[in-house]
This record gives sequence, C-alpha cells and structure tokens, in this order.
Amino acid sequence: MRAFLTILAALSAILSTPAMAWGALGHRTVGAIAMANVKPGTRAAITQLLHHQRELDTPKCSMRTIEDAATWPDCIKSEQWRWAYANSWHYHDQPICGTFNLKAHCRDGMCATAQIERDARLLADRKLAPVLRLEALSFLVHFVGDIHQPLHVGENEDMGGNAVKADYGIAPGRNLHSIWDGVLAERAITSAPTLVRRYSAGEKASLATGTLEDWERESWQISRDFLYPLAFGGKLPCADGRDVKEPQKIIWSNEAIEQAIPIIDQRIERAGLRLAKMLDAALG
Repeated sequence: MRAFLTILAALSAILSTPAMAWGALGHRTVGAIAMANVKPGTRAAITQLLHHQRELDTPKCSMRTIEDAATWPDCIKSEQWRWAYANSWHYHDQPICGTFNLKAHCRDGMCATAQIERDARLLADRKLAPVLRLEALSFLVHFVGDIHQPLHVGENEDMGGNAVKADYGIAPGRNLHSIWDGVLAERAITSAPTLVRRYSAGEKASLATGTLEDWERESWQISRDFLYPLAFGGKLPCADGRDVKEPQKIIWSNEAIEQAIPIIDQRIERAGLRLAKMLDAALG
C-alpha cells in the first residue's frame, strides 16, 4: 500500500505539471519529418553541427540527433538559473478575443516568431562558432514546432489554456494546454498513418507553404474558431462582451478528441515540412 501511494503521488505531480509545447513526442516528430525531407547537403550539415553537442555543456540534455535537438529547449528548462531568459521564446500570444497582430505582444523580440527569424540568421552564418549555430538549430527546430501548437499562439488571459482545468475524457487532473501538448498529441501521432516519411514534391508544394505570419495566424484561428468554442460549449469565452464565462473545469470529450486528432496531425506535418524548407534555406 505504501508503494502504491508513492506511485500515485508521483503520477499526480506529473499530471499537475504545466506541459511543454507538443510534448516530447510531438517535437521529436516535427524534427524527424524535417530531417527526412531536407536536401542531402542540409542533412550532412546538420549531422556535422550535432558533433559539437558536448560544447553546449548540458550533460543532462544531450543533442545527438535532430529529435534530441527538437526537445533540448524544453529539457534545459530544468536549469532555470542558466536558461530562464529563454522562457518567453516558446510562445507568441495572440488574444482570441482581440485582433491578430504579429508585431504585437513581442516586446524586445521576446517571443517565438522573433526568435525563429533570429535563429535562422544565426544558423546560416558560417562565420559563427559551430556550437552557437547548433544552439540556434535546436531553438529553430523547437520554436517552429511551438508556433504550430494552437495554444502557443491563441489564448484568453489563461496562459494558453494552462489556467483552465480540464479532464481528458474520464482521466482527471489536467488542463486544456496539457491535453493538447501531451495525451491528445500522442494519440493523434500514434493513430495516424506514417507522418515521418519522405514526402513527394507535390505534397511539399501544398503543405510547406506560407510565411511565418501565416503559420502563426493559422494557429490563432484554430484556437479562436475551433479549440476554445469546442471547449466552452460552442462560444468563445469573450462573446457578447465576455458574458460567456469560462467554467471552473471542462471535459474534453471523446467527440472532441476525435475532432481534434486530424487537426493536430496536420499541424505537426506542416511544421515538419515547413521546417525542412527553412533548414534548406539556411544550410543547403
């Protein structure tokens, strides 16, 4: 009984911890899709940069593969004394009850979209030390994944759904953000046809489209038009002068899960192919 209670306490701690964007599986899948679709020269350049991973001096957070690079920016959060300055780089909030504005809500470049532009430039600069370019590679891979997660863009003064308590079907103890990051993303990825593969030229032409602003606007629109209304009974919490109040807790039903799965798969797929295009531009 004592051992059971210890395990139960550990599980409760895990479930109550704010989730990281897409969770490990989502980010690793984005990175793997990109690696499978970059040009051979780009793949070789990435492999060469990964040889410098020890120079990062993060032994608890290795970076031996592109999948490791995709999760490294979340792993290093465990050392806040060293990396706290990067916390706000993982999202670019856009209020679902306001107007989309890419230039807003990003003071001094402290948001995901500004950092994506910065990291792409750093990665392309062959005059920089390889370890600096490797760090830029990791952040770029991770943040492109982040902005394709709708709740890392659309939010309603609730930290992207982190402040909204939610049950995942009959499983309690989560929040709206953690559901989309973790269990829902994992179910979408594992139940989909193979996402990590070499895509055809036609598929890339139709999926790896748009600008950074387009990608962020897509996530915001999904939050505004699909995610929040589905969670809150068909209406935005701000409708009619904010007369519609967020409930104390929501239940993400099986019906909602089924509706969300294809959207998540599409976001991860597009993130990977768009990332591949960016990597080719920087390294190819």
